[in-house]
Amino acid sequence: FIYTTAKQDYAKKLLEVLDPKKKLIRRCLSQSDCVCSQGCYWKDLTRLGRDLAKTVALDHTLQGFPAQAANWIPVPRWSGDPQDEELLRLIPVLGRLGRA
Repeated sequence: FIYTTAKQDYAKKLLEVLDPKKKLIRRCLSQSDCVCSQGCYWKDLTRLGRDLAKTVALDHTLQGFPAQAANWIPVPRWSGDPQDEELLRLIPVLGRLGRA
């Protein structure tokens, strides 16, 4: 899943870059799937329809998930660098979580 506070048009363009063959990302949630409170958008993981005890979110800001902070794994903001390997560094952590 991709979950962004960006508008749907931007999210669609992002998916074209991240998964041009549409084989990796099953679903994309955008701003219309977020909760708006006092003009700020935040992501509500309950909208995924999954058990939150088995759900983690990778994001550069905790502000996106204030209601589910325990599910959040911080990652640096992605700048579009094709050499960025931050997500690869998380594979061992995500693997351990998957087995837990």
